[in-house]
Amino acid sequence: MNIGRFVSIGILGFAGIVLIMASFATVPPGHRGISVTLGKVSPQALGEGFTFKKPFIETILKYPIMQITQKGKASSFSSDLQTISFDFALMYKTPEGKVVEIYQQYAGDPYATLIEPRLQEAIKQVTALFKAEELVKNREKIKVTVLEKIKKEMVGLLTIVDFAITNIDLTDQLEKAIEDKQVKEQQALAKVYELQKAQKDAEIRMVNAKAEAEAIRITGDALAAAPKLIELELVKKWDGRAPQSVVTSQGGANILLPLSK
Repeated sequence: MNIGRFVSIGILGFAGIVLIMASFATVPPGHRGISVTLGKVSPQALGEGFTFKKPFIETILKYPIMQITQKGKASSFSSDLQTISFDFALMYKTPEGKVVEIYQQYAGDPYATLIEPRLQEAIKQVTALFKAEELVKNREKIKVTVLEKIKKEMVGLLTIVDFAITNIDLTDQLEKAIEDKQVKEQQALAKVYELQKAQKDAEIRMVNAKAEAEAIRITGDALAAAPKLIELELVKKWDGRAPQSVVTSQGGANILLPLSK
């Protein structure tokens, strides 16, 4: 009899402990609690910390409201029908006032049910505006455009914090074609530079030749206009010694004859 009573007390004590434990719940930091009683959802989310609940009939679900970073991949076509693969990271959070609504109206992970389908579609739409070789150069523009689109799609539901393209992967054939094109463009630019340099050098030589010819013409005109100027220049340059040669004219031609000592 004493043993049976002891067992009964033990059972009641254990049941009491279970009952007490089932009457409390905790909501961790960065989360809100969703109270579900016999299938009915409470319209008011619970804050962080310790909370009471109805044992066995009420469940407290923990729903995150902190920023979540979700990594993913996407494949799409460029405007010239090349296959492009993206690695990306999207940062989002659930507004505190939307926790209960999203839980009730959208099943499962909000990223999978709300964000990802729209994000994949936005990436495809934006990528189709660019040729494959332009995608890497316009990476920031693509990121900004996709971010604007997905933010607009999620207004009133989730808060999209940021979107980043972590990698753009092209096919090996496309990468080789782009590399070959860039090499050819650099070679063409080098040839243009060489041609421009040759043309510039030719222009400089022409200018110099014209200047020299003009100088000769001006000097000739000056001498023709003042024949005494030649004699004056000769006098200035005479060193006082007798000339060693003389110029004589025969048959209309000037001949330089040496003078004997």
